[in-house]
Amino acid sequence: MSEPTLFEPEGHAHEPLASRLRPRSLEEFLGQEQLLGEGKPLREAIRSGEVGSMVFWGPPGSGKTTLARLIANYTDRQFEPFSAVTEGVPRVREIIREAEARRRYEGRGTILFCDEIHRFNRAQQDAFLPWVEQGTITLIGATTQNPSFELTGALLSRLQVFVLEPLNEENLREIVERGIRMWHAGRQGSAPPRGLATGAIELLVRHADGDARRILNAVEALLDHVTRQPGSSPSAVAPETVEAVLARRLPRYDKAGDEHYNLISAVHKAIRGSDVEGALYWIARMVSAGEDPLYLARRLIRIAVEDVGLADPRALSITIAAKEAYHFLGSPEGELAIAEAAVYLATAPKSNRVYQAWGRALEAAAEHPGEGVPMHIRNAPTSLMRRLGYGAGYRYDHAEDETFAAGQEYLPDVLRGVRWYDPADVGFEREVAKRLTWWATLKAQARSDKGEAEPLPHA
Repeated sequence: MSEPTLFEPEGHAHEPLASRLRPRSLEEFLGQEQLLGEGKPLREAIRSGEVGSMVFWGPPGSGKTTLARLIANYTDRQFEPFSAVTEGVPRVREIIREAEARRRYEGRGTILFCDEIHRFNRAQQDAFLPWVEQGTITLIGATTQNPSFELTGALLSRLQVFVLEPLNEENLREIVERGIRMWHAGRQGSAPPRGLATGAIELLVRHADGDARRILNAVEALLDHVTRQPGSSPSAVAPETVEAVLARRLPRYDKAGDEHYNLISAVHKAIRGSDVEGALYWIARMVSAGEDPLYLARRLIRIAVEDVGLADPRALSITIAAKEAYHFLGSPEGELAIAEAAVYLATAPKSNRVYQAWGRALEAAAEHPGEGVPMHIRNAPTSLMRRLGYGAGYRYDHAEDETFAAGQEYLPDVLRGVRWYDPADVGFEREVAKRLTWWATLKAQARSDKGEAEPLPHA
């Protein structure tokens, strides 16, 4: 491998800054210390040249493509980039034929780098399998989505998964400094040297969302802008100029991707944990990124019945009202109704006892799908059905003391004595628990009066 250098030759000055500044050695690569720090297995494998097929899972701009290129350089293998978005299996077959010839006549391996590998369907992914197994290619996939969900089990079992993290602020500041030096080097002294004020750098770092490519594109756009201004001076670029050039910062977000599920999980768990600020922040993140507020409204309704439940029965009404308010007002005014519902849920008493009871009832229905309805609570609209015993012995609760027909059973015999719902000692469920205790006492007294034993609890 040739001696790496940070700056590309002058002939590449027309390329985007992010491309010209691509690291050409492990020493220049920033971030991913958990994978590439001294003594880490991936770093040692790259240095030794013993690298197998793998997949890099990480957000945009975290270095997936760059790392794959570095592996090819350090292991002296041909690097064949391939995009699952714009190319298909015919191009894979062409690369395979070239790789077979290269291995046969040159004794040199091939790295097939498949960007956005999750965009391939199952059959397309399986096309890689024989060539990976035979060693014709070393497959390096890159994806922003969870490989557990997006890659076939057969392919995933043959790849080592490495998780790349967003770049931290220290890495991003270093990239800004490198970008400024590279930009001026590409201008060959035709532009006065420009630096960035500390506040300007911090704005760029926040804008980047951990994405190296994004921050370099911003640096390039910023420096191009300030040098085109009449009377441009070599003074440091101010934060106000950065704000003007970047305009509105758009967060990294994919409504159908892994980050979507991470964020909605954060919303749900913050509300469950009664954290108002956490709930508002994650909802604001999703709305700012373009999430449909009605999706959030639906999720809040789910939280009202799953996590608040009968501890505060008004929660369901309030979340449904928030959905209707958003329908009526639209954005951005209607978003306040969603925020209000989120605050109500976060500050409400919590109980998932109805959620648990419903799950147990579903399990019982699956375990006992054919149990007959007890005769005394069957409907008897005809004389034949009455002669057969339908409805015989039924007691009308409204005609009973306490409007409760104590001792009457409503479950099949096999389920007598079950108790799926156990109210929590919080909020309105305290009152529900008192009622259930009272009815249980009346039922036990009725059984005692008739000389019946208490039913054994059903597992």
